[in-house]
Amino acid sequence: MSGAGHAQFRYTQTPSKVIHLRNLPWECHEDELIQLCSPFGKVVNTKCNVGANKNQAFVEFAEQSQAIAMVSYYASSPDPAHIRGKTVYIQYSNRQEIVHNKSPGDVPGNVLLVTIEGVEAGDVSIEVIHLVFSAFGFVHKIATFEKAAGFQALIQFSDAETACTAKNQLDGRSIPRYLLPPHVTSCNLRISYSAHTDLNIKFQSHRSRDYTNPYLPVNSTAFEGSLQPGLGTDGKKLEPESNVLLAAIENMQYAVTVDTLHMVFSSFGPVQKIAMFEKNGGTQALIQYPDVTTATVAKEALEGHCIYDGGYCKLHITYSRHTDLNIKAYSDRSRDYTIPNPNIASSQLSGVPSASTTWQTHLVTSEYPNSGYAAAGPVDPSQEPSSWPPGASPAAGSIHMGFQPDLRPGVSSPPYYGK
Repeated sequence: MSGAGHAQFRYTQTPSKVIHLRNLPWECHEDELIQLCSPFGKVVNTKCNVGANKNQAFVEFAEQSQAIAMVSYYASSPDPAHIRGKTVYIQYSNRQEIVHNKSPGDVPGNVLLVTIEGVEAGDVSIEVIHLVFSAFGFVHKIATFEKAAGFQALIQFSDAETACTAKNQLDGRSIPRYLLPPHVTSCNLRISYSAHTDLNIKFQSHRSRDYTNPYLPVNSTAFEGSLQPGLGTDGKKLEPESNVLLAAIENMQYAVTVDTLHMVFSSFGPVQKIAMFEKNGGTQALIQYPDVTTATVAKEALEGHCIYDGGYCKLHITYSRHTDLNIKAYSDRSRDYTIPNPNIASSQLSGVPSASTTWQTHLVTSEYPNSGYAAAGPVDPSQEPSSWPPGASPAAGSIHMGFQPDLRPGVSSPPYYGK
C-alpha cells in the first residue's frame, strides 16, 4: 500500500546473526561479501546470488552481536556500504541460520504461498491479506483456500524480486493484532515460493481477487459467505455494501406493518421485496432495492431515526449479506412488489394509501439532488387510516427528516422522524 496520506505498513526488525544484503552487483562473489563483513566479526556462512536478478545475499555471523555491530554501524554511518561502487542495503534477516538444501519452495518466483497459522477460514479477510502484502509492491492477484496445512493464500506480485522482498520481511512474523478479530490470539505467516507464475482468477469474491481486471464478474453468492468486513485505506473496518438492507425496529410502541415499511423506504427508490420476522425478541425486516446505490442512500438517511415522536419505532439499519430475497407468499409479513397481484392491492390490505401519493421526499431532493427521485404530493386527509393507535402526537412543526405526512387520524403535521 502506498500513496500520499496512506500510512505505510511497517515492522520493527528483530536482530538476527544472519544479515540480508540487497542491491549487490551482478553475481557478487562470496569473497566480496566476506571482505565487506569480516571487519565486524567471523563469517561462518554465506548465500549468494539470491533473487530473480541475483543481486541479493545472506551472510551469517558466528555471533548475533557481530551482526548487530554491522547493521548499527551502517545505519548511523554517513558512508553506506559499497561493493564494486554499488550502494549495498543491509538489514537483519528473518532467518536465524543459513540452510543451503533447496526445496521447490525455495526457488524464487513472483507468486508466494502463504500459510496463516493459528486462524480459521474467515478470521483473516482477503482485504487484510492485501493490506499486508501490498506494503511491498503492487499485488496482482490473491487466491485463498484451505488444506491440511491450514488456511493458505497465493499472492501474485509483478516480479520475483518484489515477492522476495515481501517474503524476507514477512516470513515468520505475525499480522498486526489490530487487523485481527478479538478471538485470534496468534497468527504467524509461513511463506515459501509457489510454482505458479500466473494465477487463474475466474471471478471476484471473498476468497479470490484479481486487482488487474476491474471488469471481472463478481460472484455475489461467494461474497455472502464472507464473515469479515473489508478495510478502508485507513485500516478501519468497512461494512460490506448490499442492495438489501436489514432494519431492526427498536421501542415498538405502535404497529409497524409491511405497508408502513414500504412507504418509508420507497421514498428513496423502488422497493422490490420486504420480509418481516422476529429475532431476539424484536422485530426486524429485510428490504430489497434494485441496486446498492439506492440502498446506501436509504440507509444513510434513515439510520438512527424514529418513525414516531418520542423515540418510538427507532430504525437501526445495516447491510444484509443477501442480494435477492426469496419471497414465497404474499402476506402481511412479506411482499414481492416485482410480481403484480391484481386481486389484492396493497392499499386494500391495510387501508394505507400508496407511497407515491403520500410521501414527500424533501430529504432526497435536498441532500441527494442527483438521486433522480421526485417528491410526491401531499396526502388527502380523507384517505388517512382509522386503525392507528391513539396518542403519540408528533411534535408540532418538527420536520427533522422531511418525510411523509403522518398517517394517524386527526394529525395534519408531518411525522417526527427524529433521532
